[in-house]
Amino acid sequence: MNLSVQNSTFVSCTANFCVALQSKSAVDRITDRPLEEYLDYVRSASVAWIDVTTKDLDQDLERIAQTMGFVKLPIQQIITDFYSAYEDADTELALKLPAVTMDNFKMSVRPLIVLVRENFVMTVHTEDIVRLLKFSRYAQPFMKKLDPESTVDKLTLILERIIDENNDRNFEYLREIEMHGDKISKMLIQEHLRKKTVAEDIYHMKHLLIDYLNVLWATKDVIDSLRYGDADLIADDEKLLGRIGILSSNIDRHIELSEQMSHVLSSGLEVMQSIYNNQLQTINNRFALVTAYLTVLGTAALVPNTIATIAGSGVMGGEMGRQWWYVPLLVVSTVLATLGSFAWVVRVWKRKDG
Repeated sequence: MNLSVQNSTFVSCTANFCVALQSKSAVDRITDRPLEEYLDYVRSASVAWIDVTTKDLDQDLERIAQTMGFVKLPIQQIITDFYSAYEDADTELALKLPAVTMDNFKMSVRPLIVLVRENFVMTVHTEDIVRLLKFSRYAQPFMKKLDPESTVDKLTLILERIIDENNDRNFEYLREIEMHGDKISKMLIQEHLRKKTVAEDIYHMKHLLIDYLNVLWATKDVIDSLRYGDADLIADDEKLLGRIGILSSNIDRHIELSEQMSHVLSSGLEVMQSIYNNQLQTINNRFALVTAYLTVLGTAALVPNTIATIAGSGVMGGEMGRQWWYVPLLVVSTVLATLGSFAWVVRVWKRKDG
């Protein structure tokens, strides 16, 4: 017994429990025992579920698996794979499912490892994954209702329930993403919005959705492998496989919802671009109007300035500026030049609008 406790401490198990269905339809639950004791306990059970929580999954998973008799599975490969993994070693089966956690719209993906052997299912995860807590509360009534005689069928039902619990928790974060997307849509209709802030929110939202879609696709890959992989530890019954197919269909539906939201965000970026273009067009129109006014004023001043230059150049012996008609000439030329310039600008603007 002392050796068992030392081994259990060595793999840093912070919490664990075992729910086992005995042959007489009695369901027992034991908690916080050395892993070796669980292994001895499930040998007499019809089927069992063992849940192990560890501080460092990367370092402890291989030791936990070996302690529980898993010797054929490539544990290190399962750990280092992408969001998901599926390994079938005939008498042993391993699944790696992505478990999403989100804090202030910063998404993290933690692995949920599911190992299946003989007559028990074992889940291994870190302390921040608590999504199986709900299932653990009604695991005993659930196992009492397991009617199939085949151990493989019972293992399949437990495995399906665990995957469903993980999916349901992952799906909840899509609602949070939708609510945040609705806030961004509301910001887009505001007259005075901070365009840079909204554009950054839309970008982060799209990046979050891409990661979320990767999680959904990874989960779907595992479920499809489980459904079509023909593993020895998975039931061949069409009804049970249909339950797994429902899990895949639920993921397909959430993938569609996520992709639709991504399209909505893309439309939001197009709206932002349209707003920028409209503002630039407004600024260009203002500059064009200012240019038109300056053109009128410049042309109006050019004609009298030319006349005054000629008058100062010595024409008429320098007496031109003293003639009675000099001032009226400047006034009349200024008025005519202004009217002519204005008429020309109006004509150009009408052609532009046409």
